[in-house]
Amino acid sequence: MIDDVATADGERIFAANRAVGRIVLTAEAAAGVTRRSQVREEGSLRVRFPGPPAPELEAVIVNTGGGVAGGDRHELAFTAGAGAQLLVTSAAAEKVYRSRGPDATISVRLDVGARGSLVWLPRETILFDRAQMVRAIEVDVAADARLLVAEAVVFGRSGMGEAVEHGRFVDRWRVRRAGRLVYADTLRLDGAIADKLRLPAVAGGGIAIATVLVMPGDEATVAPLRAVVDDFHGEVGMSAWNGFAVVRLCAQDGARLRHDLLTVLTVLRGDRLPRLWLN
Repeated sequence: MIDDVATADGERIFAANRAVGRIVLTAEAAAGVTRRSQVREEGSLRVRFPGPPAPELEAVIVNTGGGVAGGDRHELAFTAGAGAQLLVTSAAAEKVYRSRGPDATISVRLDVGARGSLVWLPRETILFDRAQMVRAIEVDVAADARLLVAEAVVFGRSGMGEAVEHGRFVDRWRVRRAGRLVYADTLRLDGAIADKLRLPAVAGGGIAIATVLVMPGDEATVAPLRAVVDDFHGEVGMSAWNGFAVVRLCAQDGARLRHDLLTVLTVLRGDRLPRLWLN
């Protein structure tokens, strides 16, 4: 009985100390400059704007909680209004730590108005052994808007001798253009993650993966990437259909993945990458 009470008290304390964070940002264009028109921050999340006024506004997400643990909840909503250009990145790689049971949940909402542009380039997400994370990315873009979304996930820091043997990672993407669903993708790795990543049909032993979505995109978008395939350190594949392009990356470790992802983004964006990505 005493043990049951102590366990219940421990669970209540754990639940009461979970981090809940929220960011809501709307960017609007005026006189050739994109400025923030609405900013809302809650809990452990902040957003900062390091650059001077420019056609493209750069927003940097900061997690003051120092990482994500089981039971934490993050909500991120970014809107680029009509004609606005918004680039969103993060101050550091996000670390997802071991869970005592509940999932960490991250909800991302991106909206792009007519003739607007939104670039979503957070730093990589690093999962630790027995981490549990569920992420949902919902995107709505106008018919003539532009979108670039890149997300990278590393299962353990191999340079630190860390490996993710077990855990749970669910990643759900839904992209709508002019209100119509045009892209749906769900990745689910649950249980013995290391064993699954070793399968040839999954990652062939790789522990670092990334997806890049470009809209609009066609064969002219992916042709320059095919021209630099010899520069990649891991596996990189690209396709274009239905007016958008997707690039998939898989590497043996985070360093190789970062090299390949930077190569892809440099081809797509030239020198217009966040300064934090180049440090």
